[in-house]
Amino acid sequence: MPNRLADSVSPYLRSHSDNPVDWYPWGAEAFAEAARRDVPVLISIGYATCHWCHVMARESFSDPVLAAWMNENFVSIKVDREEHPDVDSSYLAAASAFTDQLGWPLTVFATPAGRAFYAGTYFPPVAMLERPSFRQVLEAILDAWTQRRAEVESNAEQLAAAIRAQALDAGAPRAARSSHANPDANPMHASPDANSTHASPDANLLDAVPTEADFAAALSELAGYEDQEFGGFGGAPKFPVAPTVNFLLDSGSAEGIALATRTLSAMAASDLRDQVEGGFFRYATRRDWSEPHYERMLYDNAQLLDAYARVDSAAVATGIADFVLAVLLLPSGGFASAQDSESTVDGQRVEGGYYALNAEARAAQVPPALDDKVLTGWNGLAIGALASAGSRLGRPDWVDAAARAAELVATPASGRLVRARIGNRISTARPTLEDYGMLASGLIDLALAAGEPRWAIRARELIRACTTAGADGAGGAPRPFAVPGGPDPVLAAHGLALDADPSEGAYPSGLSAISSAALKIYSLSGDRTLLSAAAAAMAPVAALALQRPLGFGASLGVLRGIRSGSRQLVVVSEDRDAPVARAARGWRAAGAVSSVVTTAQAAAWTEAGFELFEGRVTRDGAPTAYLCEDFVCALPITEAHQLAETLRR
Repeated sequence: MPNRLADSVSPYLRSHSDNPVDWYPWGAEAFAEAARRDVPVLISIGYATCHWCHVMARESFSDPVLAAWMNENFVSIKVDREEHPDVDSSYLAAASAFTDQLGWPLTVFATPAGRAFYAGTYFPPVAMLERPSFRQVLEAILDAWTQRRAEVESNAEQLAAAIRAQALDAGAPRAARSSHANPDANPMHASPDANSTHASPDANLLDAVPTEADFAAALSELAGYEDQEFGGFGGAPKFPVAPTVNFLLDSGSAEGIALATRTLSAMAASDLRDQVEGGFFRYATRRDWSEPHYERMLYDNAQLLDAYARVDSAAVATGIADFVLAVLLLPSGGFASAQDSESTVDGQRVEGGYYALNAEARAAQVPPALDDKVLTGWNGLAIGALASAGSRLGRPDWVDAAARAAELVATPASGRLVRARIGNRISTARPTLEDYGMLASGLIDLALAAGEPRWAIRARELIRACTTAGADGAGGAPRPFAVPGGPDPVLAAHGLALDADPSEGAYPSGLSAISSAALKIYSLSGDRTLLSAAAAAMAPVAALALQRPLGFGASLGVLRGIRSGSRQLVVVSEDRDAPVARAARGWRAAGAVSSVVTTAQAAAWTEAGFELFEGRVTRDGAPTAYLCEDFVCALPITEAHQLAETLRR
């Protein structure tokens, strides 16, 4: 039996390379083989730090008898959802027709044409409660395939057509409830839209943007979700929902900011935070934040670093940054995707055992393994967070670390953006809108923190590539943003490629990330085509976000920025630690950009086409602040106390 996973870039796939299951990686070869043999396809989707993925691997995929039966009757594909998020999104949408307990491992059964006809999550080796055993599921699938083929294929085709045709404003998202048997659930996945119509960029920008009353209602709903006893939102399991926390901080509402601050305080004092090494675990299984699932994800910690820095919780922010830089930072300068939840402690492999130890005891153990896959989009989140937090809290070493990561992921040797890499090896997975958007946004934050326009220039190139692809109709009808080069070719060949997935929850969607980046470049350059593109892209998401604000924090943040208008602050100072500069670095608001630059840097920004910096010079040699709204600027300010008071107002 050939071992097709041994040389994979994905650590998750490599962890399954010794299974007796004849796994194929995602690609056309597997579907062609299924068509040749006339057998159904089993698609197993997970990720390297997924606890219940490990469990199912040990219980079922390592069983030689079961594996032999699978190899005889199925073609089996193993997918890393972090390497192929578009594949994951497509099959999550299909799976929502069969279960509301969406999560990972995701187990999908499909025709050789890729059409899903049944799906579930974790299946145990022995039937328990109302959950059948994995063998029982496999036998039922095979029976349906051999005895009721026409019905299976018809239902699969109808489901695929329904997903493609579903419009955003008509398709209510399916919020997955957590299952005790599957705690690696995705709590806020919304079924993606395939053919949404976007507002014209020439339309009145604010017509399709939520009103102030709409935002007030969303804030009120979020307040209603607050756990008054333990903090955070809802019951068990309990997630950080960092995009929603950051939206609350950007809300401009004293109540919203207070709610975010209470949430952050509760998490910082809870078991969700590793009090020894810093950093936060992915989620807690109990309402009081106890009994976490112990994987530590780059995306969570990046967003939470930004949030804690914004509320001036320097100790917690420093702990997060220390974890990111000490544990997740790789020799290449990029950041690993995650640290595993399981480790071997005193010869026993257990979940969380390492984290129950103090610092001294940990030193005698092998730490949990890293998923050292460098994902461009998630690294973009880390770049932006380290840059912004480093600027705000006076940590230039964090900004320098962000710049080193940017050198790796933003300027690849090939000149083309990639989705994932390990060392010098590049994944064949295509970059997604998430990669373009998160990286562009992070590069802009780095440019603003460092005062260097080259990162903003690169961000602008990435955004323009997406607007050009959108206008050309890459992968479908013309729209504001699309992935250059089109969608995953296997999904496209089977008619399964979906339009940009608006689903959020744990981190921004590609759509909200690219729209946020476009909004920032507009605020720096005055290019209204980018403002129009962001408004047109987010318009179809608005109603969905208002209905389910807990799951669409990043979208609400972008919409809030469009509604608020652009606010801009530039400080020109040869001394980056001057009092006026320090006052500026502590400011952030919805739709706002802020930077401290030297006179030479201001000139470089202007030469690069960023209108905001034109004519910005010091006044009588003193550090000078320019506070603007939609490029209309107030009189220059040279006194720190005056700037601080103006910003408070």
